[in-house]
Amino acid sequence: MSGLPEGWIVKMSQSHGKEYYYNTTTQESQWERPGCAAPPDTVRASHLLVKHKDSRRPSSWREERITRSKEEALEILNGYLSQIKSGTPFADLASQFSDCSSAKQWYQRRVRATLNKLI
Repeated sequence: MSGLPEGWIVKMSQSHGKEYYYNTTTQESQWERPGCAAPPDTVRASHLLVKHKDSRRPSSWREERITRSKEEALEILNGYLSQIKSGTPFADLASQFSDCSSAKQWYQRRVRATLNKLI
């Protein structure tokens, strides 16, 4: 008995050499043990990732094929920094614009929570 919620299994990351969790039903994967999810209004991302065409994997949940240059990615990041300094909450930017898959998971939880309120 693994103690994991139904549909979840533990796998080994070839690239990171550590365990991660995979949902065989939804095909989602995550580093955090399932069942320990943050509330829908909590951002778990601690960074704003902007990939460029020379990134290790130049694709994300937001864009299938990323074609921007490293310089363009840095310009985008500097724009986010300006917004943060002007008062835009980091969480808003991270959840909407980060190329990191943790932003996608947060965004999907927030959408589900909003839909549940409407039903």
